[in-house]
Amino acid sequence: MKLSTRDIARFVARGYLEFPALTPADLNQAFLDESEHGVVPEVAAGTPLAGAYPADSALAHLYAYEPVRDIIESLVGPDPLVDHHFVHLTLGEEQRDALGITRPVPSQHWHQDSTIDTRAGFDVQLMWYPHDVTREMGGTRFLPGSHLRIVSEAAIGRYQNIRGQRHVVCPAGTLLALHHGIWHGGGANVSARTRHMVKVRLNARVPQIRLWDTSDLEAADFEQRPIFWATTPRADDDLHAILCEYQPWFEADTGRLEFINRIRLFRHLLGDSKFDADYWCTRLELNAGRRDEAASGVREL
Repeated sequence: MKLSTRDIARFVARGYLEFPALTPADLNQAFLDESEHGVVPEVAAGTPLAGAYPADSALAHLYAYEPVRDIIESLVGPDPLVDHHFVHLTLGEEQRDALGITRPVPSQHWHQDSTIDTRAGFDVQLMWYPHDVTREMGGTRFLPGSHLRIVSEAAIGRYQNIRGQRHVVCPAGTLLALHHGIWHGGGANVSARTRHMVKVRLNARVPQIRLWDTSDLEAADFEQRPIFWATTPRADDDLHAILCEYQPWFEADTGRLEFINRIRLFRHLLGDSKFDADYWCTRLELNAGRRDEAASGVREL
């Protein structure tokens, strides 16, 4: 089943979707067995996903698994390109002792992945955890809502902890679908067991317009509602409320810029340049229109 409009709105607002225990135990174990024997394949950049992995491999079965395929197609469309993949192995205490390593590998600094483009769309990064991840294993940390704030990797690398950050603690088979710009980093593994995480970055080959199940779109989703003086509570699945969800790290005023960036991204995905949530973009465009008229000498009589 493809993602819903509300799922896509949450992805646009938060920069990620989480699917706990999505993949079956036999697939999880098959990958761990292959990884232990060093048979994770190399894949050239730009290879179509459908032919990127040997047909009998765990990774081929992962990306062909219907729930995973539906997530991919809802975000970047059918048969995207593999930008790159990487198997992150963070050694546990037992493996460090065997190798004579006396301390855990330190946590990875905060960073964005390759945010060097100006596209309206995005790449999706899938992070797959084929075994249980405990707090002590130092799973990936990421900052919800950070994906549209493009920064220098070196600038955010000095940060330690940020309000609202998440740490992945999850059951085996959990999948994260991330916007490529989300701030993230790996944690230090202080457990006995090595932590595995499989990441693949996928590039769309088709326009990213209404790729999901749009059957839940309603006329009310395109209507403006009272905002600052509003006494009627909104439903949890209200589209505008989802897109204008605050994050704990937002500044009092400039955090509102994230709403504008989200709306612009959602417009692109929706294929509707007039869609707005809580009037954030419309008020700016009305003023821009007046400035354009003044500059051209056009006046209404």
